[in-house]
Amino acid sequence: MMSIGTPVMWMLFSAFVVVALLVDFLAMNKQGAHKVSMAEAAVWSLIWVAVSFVFVSLLWWHLGGMGGDEAARGMANGKALEFVTGYLVEKALAVDNIFVFLLVFTYFAVPGEYQKRVLMYGILGALVLRALMIFGGAWLIARFDWVLYLFGAFLVFTGIKMWWAAGQEPDLESNPALKWIRRHMRISPDLDGEKFFTRIGGAKVATPLFVVILLIGIVDVVFAVDSIPAIFAITTDPFIVLTSNVFAILGLRAMYFLLAGMHEKFHLLSYGLAIVLILIGGKMLLVDIYHVPVAWSLVATVVVLAATMVLSLYIPAKGYTGSAYPFKTKHGEERDGTKRQD
Repeated sequence: MMSIGTPVMWMLFSAFVVVALLVDFLAMNKQGAHKVSMAEAAVWSLIWVAVSFVFVSLLWWHLGGMGGDEAARGMANGKALEFVTGYLVEKALAVDNIFVFLLVFTYFAVPGEYQKRVLMYGILGALVLRALMIFGGAWLIARFDWVLYLFGAFLVFTGIKMWWAAGQEPDLESNPALKWIRRHMRISPDLDGEKFFTRIGGAKVATPLFVVILLIGIVDVVFAVDSIPAIFAITTDPFIVLTSNVFAILGLRAMYFLLAGMHEKFHLLSYGLAIVLILIGGKMLLVDIYHVPVAWSLVATVVVLAATMVLSLYIPAKGYTGSAYPFKTKHGEERDGTKRQD
């Protein structure tokens, strides 16, 4: 499969990711456990967005976007547009991840000061898993062109399923992954600080925080099954697919703390994400009939998401009671700390 990524470009990008993760880990250890404020989350979100656009600007310049001949400028503009569109799609689909992360943290009553550490490990796992899935997807597409049709059909199916599931009350208690973990692992009833394992009666057992990390990893794999085919509808260049994914994930933790307190305001966003998946899936299914320009994909994604966010502010959620997730925590309490009346 053709790619703009040269060995030097892959090495430089990999080095950047490693350095970024090391800086993040060192900063986290230095700060210790603390609850991330909205202001701190906003600053880091802006930093990661800025870094992403600096990267695509350098990529555009390197490919000949400035000073190159007409062919070089055309390729540079096209690849830059593919990156921005893929990055935006991945960012948008990550919003659903964030709402599920919030559900998991609330269910296990994880304090805000411990959530940052859990998300950091979750992001590290997501980077590795998504890289493997992207290279696997690129390998399949390079050898079997019809795989694009499967991806497209799957995205349309997922979009329809997401539309019908939007607004329904989540039920983590009956989640198959959580049931499997409980059957195969001894888990302590309470947290032990930021520890993932503790001892009860001399036996080593997992803490709820370790279970949260496992669930967040599983959630990311499930969402990656949707998001990775979506970006292959925009570009099949492995370098663009991976870099746009990675930059979207690196800013995921800051975006979580920025949006976690605003989830109830955008209750229609899931419908917008469903429409985006259906449109992207349709684009893949029509690839041999009509090639939808990448710019159209970008405009459609922005318009749909912006429209659903604005409508969320004016259309009240049905049965809204102050929480988008009216479920029990593991202690049998509501999110607001009041007991349920069963």
